Amino acid sequence: MFYIKQELEINEQIREKEVQLIDENGTKLGIMSSKEALSIAEEKNLDLVLVAPNGNPPVCKIMNYGKYKFEQSKKEKEAKKKQKVAELKELRITPNIDEHDFNFKCRNARKFIEDGAKVKITVRFRGRELNYVKLGEETLNRFAEELADIAVVEKKPLLEGKNMFVILNKKSEK
Repeated sequence: MFYIKQELEINEQIREKEVQLIDENGTKLGIMSSKEALSIAEEKNLDLVLVAPNGNPPVCKIMNYGKYKFEQSKKEKEAKKKQKVAELKELRITPNIDEHDFNFKCRNARKFIEDGAKVKITVRFRGRELNYVKLGEETLNRFAEELADIAVVEKKPLLEGKNMFVILNKKSEK
């Protein structure tokens, strides 16, 4: 996750000869030299800020730059709060899992999904168990069926090396 921090040119930093000026209320004051625009901004005890440097001519606005930056940082913080990071919980099982263990892992997976996390169920094949990949796939499908009321399969059973896994995600409410 990254943020593009854009520092705007203000007051004496503006090097343009002519600029389109907008006052603090949003009214267009027309095209004038940047020195004139700066003197108008200083009369009002505000800053001259270059808001659209690529415009023809570039657009400057009269505003309180400190207040503007503060508002921007508040908006960024608010946007960060509303972001939701998806958590991935992993449950490891063997292909010949016992009924009680299966139910226990199923309950845990259900709890994780209800809490809003994705669940990755991994079947680990050891030694000769690798000859019975079908058994592991059946176990994963059984998990998916057991949790079908609250979860949807995001990624079908997939064999990678000695592990096979499936990813379950909460059903979206419509």
